[in-house]
Amino acid sequence: MIPDLPANIEQIKGFLAEDEAAALYRHARAARDLGPVLEVGSYCGKSTIYLGLACREGGTVFALDHHRGSEEHQAGEMFHDPEVFDRGEGLVDTFGEFRRNIRAAGLDDTVVPLVSSSEVVARHWRISLGMVFIDGGHSLDAALLDYRCWSAHLLQGGILAIHDLFPDPFEGGQAPWAIYRLALASGLFEAVERVNTLGILRRL
Repeated sequence: MIPDLPANIEQIKGFLAEDEAAALYRHARAARDLGPVLEVGSYCGKSTIYLGLACREGGTVFALDHHRGSEEHQAGEMFHDPEVFDRGEGLVDTFGEFRRNIRAAGLDDTVVPLVSSSEVVARHWRISLGMVFIDGGHSLDAALLDYRCWSAHLLQGGILAIHDLFPDPFEGGQAPWAIYRLALASGLFEAVERVNTLGILRRL
């Protein structure tokens, strides 16, 4: 049971399974004393709420997302949602819904939105992190960029969580699985657990 979980959590837009959410919460609670949590890919804030609730007592979550949607969220693609499409701009815009969900969950003082790309934000980043959760763009270029921008900022003992791991290419995209294997092959991380499509690694 997660204290203060919003009653409407199942209605918040997102792609996080219940067992994955519970694992994120558990690992963020453990990592918050080591350093801040950084989430790459917040969408409408569902996963951010679990991370934020884990960090509410003394921790901080940096929620990084350009809020223009990943490749699969664009018009005509499989996961396009017209409710978060700004017809005037001709662009996906999830930031308003994200802010409303974070405020309704009482997490404005815990969650710090970073509305930009990994490349731009990481350019001058100097804060060491206790946990990084990568759930951004699922193209190989985007996933590699997120991994390279943020894995180096993890403190020893910190957690690297990667979402949407599908070893079988017939079940899902391969970019998250590629960076998961890259992290293990680097010798800098050890596997902790796999929960559904969520992979948890620890920085050595």
